[in-house]
Amino acid sequence: MRGPEFDLSQPLGGPRWGEGRRDSRSDRVVGEGFLGATTHSDAAATEIGRIVDRFLTSMRSAIRQVMEVLPIDQEILAPVKEAAKNVDVALATGDVSRLSGLVDAINVAGDVLATRITGGYEVDEFGFDPHFHSHVWLPLWRPLFEHWFRVEVIGAENIPENGAGLIVSNHAGVLPLDGLMTTVAVHDHGGRALRLLAADLAMTLPVSAPFARRAGATLACAADAERLLEGGHVVAVWPEGFKGLGKPFADRYRLQRFGRGGFVSTAIAAGAPIIPCSVVGSEEIYPKLGEIPALARLLGVPYLPITPTFPLLGGLGGIPLPTKWTMEFGEPIETAHLGAEAAEDPMVVFELTDQVRETIQNTLFRNLARRGSVFFG
Repeated sequence: MRGPEFDLSQPLGGPRWGEGRRDSRSDRVVGEGFLGATTHSDAAATEIGRIVDRFLTSMRSAIRQVMEVLPIDQEILAPVKEAAKNVDVALATGDVSRLSGLVDAINVAGDVLATRITGGYEVDEFGFDPHFHSHVWLPLWRPLFEHWFRVEVIGAENIPENGAGLIVSNHAGVLPLDGLMTTVAVHDHGGRALRLLAADLAMTLPVSAPFARRAGATLACAADAERLLEGGHVVAVWPEGFKGLGKPFADRYRLQRFGRGGFVSTAIAAGAPIIPCSVVGSEEIYPKLGEIPALARLLGVPYLPITPTFPLLGGLGGIPLPTKWTMEFGEPIETAHLGAEAAEDPMVVFELTDQVRETIQNTLFRNLARRGSVFFG
């Protein structure tokens, strides 16, 4: 299965930033009753301003909605306020010793909050809390989905209305925001709660750990994945793992290895269809220029990236660029006809893994070719 040929020596998704139409001018109405000449840079800056304004308005609305659900009180806020105070003092005085209890404070606040918002609701055997998922988790991420990344969803009809399905997607962007945006897309456009197969790190980090399972994530292991699929759930996996998430900006949209095809074996064993998912836009949110390996090892993380804004701008460097995303769900690849015994056949697994990978790669190239702008699509 071969896709169209692309010149990978050229920038993907249009001209390089700063090239092309920067100096061209056009007559546009600028304000009430005034005809002025504006550059494309002016128009782009205006549109980015509108994106930020729409996002902030939507985020305020989402926070109000979540606050109505969450019983937040002084017991929860106390460790957070103390942590914030210590950060302010450390920045002002340079005394980093005051930050020693920061992680503990965040953990305490997270544990109390997680217990408080899930105490009255049932969870399944994997720790999934449907009430938390629909009333807290999704509303917090929906403004990012709708107004920051402005995700265009294609092929939502390929998400199974009922029964199991395994969504397999490309992975990139330094932070796993593509997984969170896929969760919103599957719920809002496909009507299903997505169960994520997450790396061990997601279950141990101070902020994510208390909420990961409640939001629908479980460890990326064959046993849990097969049980979820046999239970009729829609499950998502990112076979590139950290290799894809942390790849350099120069390698964007070039899929890394899909491992040994464990996800295919799991889908075959459960008789579940595989839905290829291709995401364009996620690979430019944090352009990764390099790494700081020594500090990454010290912190126990796979990598510590260097981007144009991090660590130069500190916490502000964590704000993702407002790129325009396209998320396409391909036609399901059926596995039920293969029989469960095919899960042990390495040739069948290899061929199906290669088919899924090529389908995603070709779809990425096709959507990149039709994209006019990184930020405006």
